[in-house]
Amino acid sequence: MATATTHGARDHARAQHGTRTETMPVVPASDWPAAVPGTAVWAETVAGGNYTHRVLARGTELRLTDLAGDACAHLLLHVDGRPWERLNTADTVKVQWNAYLGADRLLLSDQGRVLASVVADSSGRHDALCGTSTLVRNTERYGDGTPQSPTPAGRELLKLAAAKNGLGPRDLPPSLSFFQGVEVREDGALDFTGSAGPGASVTLRAEQDLTVLIANVPHPLDPRPDYVCTPLEVLARRARPTAPGDPLWGATPEGRRAFLNTLDFLTARGLA
Repeated sequence: MATATTHGARDHARAQHGTRTETMPVVPASDWPAAVPGTAVWAETVAGGNYTHRVLARGTELRLTDLAGDACAHLLLHVDGRPWERLNTADTVKVQWNAYLGADRLLLSDQGRVLASVVADSSGRHDALCGTSTLVRNTERYGDGTPQSPTPAGRELLKLAAAKNGLGPRDLPPSLSFFQGVEVREDGALDFTGSAGPGASVTLRAEQDLTVLIANVPHPLDPRPDYVCTPLEVLARRARPTAPGDPLWGATPEGRRAFLNTLDFLTARGLA
């Protein structure tokens, strides 16, 4: 179909209606085959070397799935409308006395409040220490790290996701990585442990209204010379936030305090 004229370009664009590719968002989300009927709010497959973003309501459950075994989801969270409260990886690690993410862990802000909780995890290969790749590193390693290149850096893609939500580079702290693991040796060195394999998933529950930014790019410690990153499935559904009485609420003294801090703040604002 010729696209040299405006009419030709319009006809070509309209001819794509209904086309579904391997990596794309699905609108409405309820049309996604794996979506839970009546509750889906986000359904998308993110290609390797690409990014996505969405604002999710408190209580929403977000499931990330490594479809082919080489996805790496670099995640940032900001409280919607108050972006100065955002994911703090250092506090997430030190407050919970654990550097390894997994089920029943909490993702914390520097305000001592819970942004999200990890309610399920079949991967166990994650990283809260290294952050994502940078323009300089990818340029040195692959020859290019710009967003439009075949080897984009994670931080460059997160800048684009941030800009679409009114955020700038100064709003981007170190990120968490899901599906590519890192372990700390006795001497303090970091070992890259790679993927748990195809089909591994992790489910997060939003404990506040959140702006979610995700870049799907290779982990910066991945030793392979090629830029290897496969599609990431993103599904979100309406659910309920963690409440008093839930086992996760009182699993640890530190977690209980973080949940109490969150509830106290939300109650004062009439949000809980």
